[in-house]
Amino acid sequence: MSATVWLLIAAVILPMSYFAWSVIAIDRTTERAIQSRLVAVAYRPPEVASGRKSRLVQLTRQLTPRAYVAHLDRLLGNAGRPASMPLERLLTIKPLAALGGAIIGLILGGAASPQGTLLALCITAACYFLPDLLIYNTGTKRQARIALDLPNVMDQLLISVEAGLGFEVAMARVGSKGKGPLAEEMVRTLQDIQAGRTRREAYKAMAARSKVPDLRSFVGAIIQADVQGLSIARVLKPQADQMRIKRRLRAEEKAMKLPVAVVFPLLLFIFPPLFIVILGPAAINILHTFSG
Repeated sequence: MSATVWLLIAAVILPMSYFAWSVIAIDRTTERAIQSRLVAVAYRPPEVASGRKSRLVQLTRQLTPRAYVAHLDRLLGNAGRPASMPLERLLTIKPLAALGGAIIGLILGGAASPQGTLLALCITAACYFLPDLLIYNTGTKRQARIALDLPNVMDQLLISVEAGLGFEVAMARVGSKGKGPLAEEMVRTLQDIQAGRTRREAYKAMAARSKVPDLRSFVGAIIQADVQGLSIARVLKPQADQMRIKRRLRAEEKAMKLPVAVVFPLLLFIFPPLFIVILGPAAINILHTFSG
């Protein structure tokens, strides 16, 4: 591709990107202060926490189907709702990215042939769904981190409860001292309780924000113990033992799958160069012998 084409692409994409970012990232100091105070007390959905919205955000929300907006909201919830990518910003970036992809496809010859038109459509669709893929990847990594940290957090909760602390105090201690998404979820659950939510609602909300089955099982056991008035320590001990067993079984399962995963790299990347190095000189000598 010539330098002129790249300059045309840059001349179209860069001003559009700057305009989109300037519209999205408008500095609203008062609104940010109010939102930060609301988040410090309890989480509010973006529809409630946001005040005035730009016309671009309102337009993209009206054009996007509600079911798809709910799907994006669930993806953001699984990803921990990163501060750099709220729902409104995501809804605004997606059509702009698709427009940029369409322009790139047209510059690459989208209207010259049916193949070019198909290529332009593929680039447009890829640019539109690329933010979804990135958020889904972030959420998958976050859920894997929660599943990995859960047994250790369970042991810390069990030790704190057996030492005489209440369950909420133990959660506050683990959340303040720990690092990672699970500690953040515990802090957020305690903030929901302090904001006026019942314990059952706060615990169910924590389970709904995660796709980890072990965490949902743990939350269900805690809710059952709270309803029936059982001792938390008696509930946490078998839960912690079960989490450790499951972690060991998952490690053994991954170790058993490792030989199967190594077969394809061996066949494709290791064996061919090895055969060339070992059999190459012999094949050259055989050719020289028969040709002489």
